[in-house]
Amino acid sequence: MTYTPQNILITGGAGFIGANFCHYWHDAHIDHRLIVLDALTYAGNHANLQGLESSPRFRFVHGNILDQELVEGLLREEKIDTIVHFAAESHVDRSIHSPDGFLETNILGTHTLLKAARGVWLDEQQHNADNCLFHHVSTDEVYGTLAPDDPPFHETTPYAPNSPYAASKASSDHFVRAYAETYGLPITISNCSNNYGPYQFPEKLIPLIIANILDGKPLPVYGDGKQIRDWLYVDDHNRAIDLIIHQGRRDEAYNIGGNNEWQNIDIVLKVCDLLDGIFSKAGEQMSKRFPNAPQVHGEKAATLITYVKDRLGHDRRYAIDATKINGELNFSPAETFESGITKTVQWYLDQEPWWRAIMDGSYQEWIDTNY
Repeated sequence: MTYTPQNILITGGAGFIGANFCHYWHDAHIDHRLIVLDALTYAGNHANLQGLESSPRFRFVHGNILDQELVEGLLREEKIDTIVHFAAESHVDRSIHSPDGFLETNILGTHTLLKAARGVWLDEQQHNADNCLFHHVSTDEVYGTLAPDDPPFHETTPYAPNSPYAASKASSDHFVRAYAETYGLPITISNCSNNYGPYQFPEKLIPLIIANILDGKPLPVYGDGKQIRDWLYVDDHNRAIDLIIHQGRRDEAYNIGGNNEWQNIDIVLKVCDLLDGIFSKAGEQMSKRFPNAPQVHGEKAATLITYVKDRLGHDRRYAIDATKINGELNFSPAETFESGITKTVQWYLDQEPWWRAIMDGSYQEWIDTNY
C-alpha cells in the first residue's frame, strides 16, 4: 500500500537517530508537520534540533512518553496520524549496571504510547486503520549473537536477547505486534544495525574514539576488539524508515542493515588513520585546537589504544540480512563506510562545542536550569 502521513509525532526526537530523522524528514517532506516529544534525559540534546524550531512546521514538546495524558492530548490537539517511536534507553553498558530505567522507558513507555494511540485513533475513531500508523524503531540486538560463520539475522530469526537493553527492546517489539494482532492497530517495525553519524552521544564507540584522540586520552577497546558489527550511516537508516512508512506492508517488520561488517578494533584503527591524515594536512591549525592530541607530539593516534576487560554478556557478532527491504522497497545504503566515516569524523571536528558541552556537563546543567 501507499501511505501519506501529514502530522507526525516523533518520540525521542532530540536523541541521536531521532534528531537526524527530524532534520531529514523536515527537508524531504515540506508539507508535513513534525511534533517532537522528548524528555531530554542525558542522551537527549535540545541543541540537536537547532535550525528546526524556527519552522512553522515544527514543534518541540518537553515531556515523557510515560505520560499517557500528555501523549493523548498531543494526538488530539495536533491531529497526529503517524507516530515514529525512537525514544529509548539504548546503551548496553548502562543497562548492565542500571537495568530498571530500560524497563521503564523501553517497555512501559512503549506500552503507554500504544495505549494512547489505540485510545485516540481507534476507540475515539479519530482515524481508522487505513489512515494512521505506529512505526516502532528497534534493534538487531533482539536477535542475540552470531558465530563467525552463521548467516545474518533475518526477520524470522528467533529472538534471543542477551543484555537487559536487548531484552527490553525485544519486549517492546512484542507489545507492538500484540497491539496489531489484538486491537488492529496499524504498525510497522524496523530492526536496524549499528548506526553512526552526526549527533551521536559520545559514550558510543565512534564519537568516543574521535573525542579521546583529540584530547589525547586512552581509546578503550573491550576484550580482544574482534567483536563484529554491521554499521549503517544514520541518514541511510532514515531513508529506510521513510520507505517503510510510505510503502511498507502493515504489521510487518523490516531489517535495515549497512552490508558493512567490521571488527571493533578495525573501526578504531580506521578513525585513528583518518585523524592522523587530517593532522598531517592541517598542521599548525589542528595543533592549536587540540594540543593534547598525540599527533601534535609526533605520535600516531593508535598509540592510545588500551585493551580493557570485556563487558558482561558481550555479543560477539551482529549482521543483518536486508533482503526483504531491498526486494520489497528497493532500499540499499547510499553511503559506503569510507564516505560515511569521513563525513562523521569531519562533523565532530566542525562541531567541537557540541560534544564539549556534553562531555564537560555544561549541557546537562543548562537542561536542569531551563527545564
